[in-house]
Amino acid sequence: MAQTGAVKGGRYLYAVVSGSETRTFSFTGLNDQPVYTLAHQEVAAVVSDLANGQIRPERRHLAAQQAVLKGLMQESLAVLPMAFGIIADGPKAIQKILARNQGALLRQLQRVAGKVEMGLRVSWDVPNIFEYFVNSHQELRLARDRLVGPSRYPSQEDKIQLGRLFDRCLQEDRETFTDQVAETLAPCCLEIKRNRCRQEHEVMNLVCLVGRDSQCQEQFEEGIFTAARLFDNHYAFDYNGPWAPHNFVDLDLKI
Repeated sequence: MAQTGAVKGGRYLYAVVSGSETRTFSFTGLNDQPVYTLAHQEVAAVVSDLANGQIRPERRHLAAQQAVLKGLMQESLAVLPMAFGIIADGPKAIQKILARNQGALLRQLQRVAGKVEMGLRVSWDVPNIFEYFVNSHQELRLARDRLVGPSRYPSQEDKIQLGRLFDRCLQEDRETFTDQVAETLAPCCLEIKRNRCRQEHEVMNLVCLVGRDSQCQEQFEEGIFTAARLFDNHYAFDYNGPWAPHNFVDLDLKI
């Protein structure tokens, strides 16, 4: 049904939502095209027309997709967001895929109904992460002094050994601190997932499935502040959202 290559007169797919009605939204999508639904029974695909059937991952296109998802969330719809760049041949192809995957789509929509995704990144807020660990981990400090003393020139093997010890300390701290934060946030989250840290300074990268209503949002924020109080000023907490639940949609569509 879908591809990322050239399709004449294609339909760009943003998300799948619940509902059998065909509707056009007040916001626009890629290339300022109207955004509307193509429905099959109890589910509908949110799409816009794509004249030449091609799309590049440019900032303006990524921003347009996010704007559509934000608009859908403001409509209080349960949203299954699609990855960037999914283009369908046309309405019949979309309705065919909706028909083949009706049950799976409905189960996923039920899972995220009334919920949003919140993100939390915690980082070491220090100028030099290695020096910080040397000063806070005796084992690493002793190894550094032994291998890289003032009268010794470390070999390549010494550097590798020290690097491995630093990496082990880093991973152990990440696991310990992530466990602490996840335990603190558990009462105010329906699900918590741990994403891989992409930068050395990152302690954790969590995504949380949280109730959409204001009370749930407030409880989540209180949980963040409670977790932050477990750490000193060497740690920076940055939370964001609400977003469409990208990290909590698990679909293996039958084409």
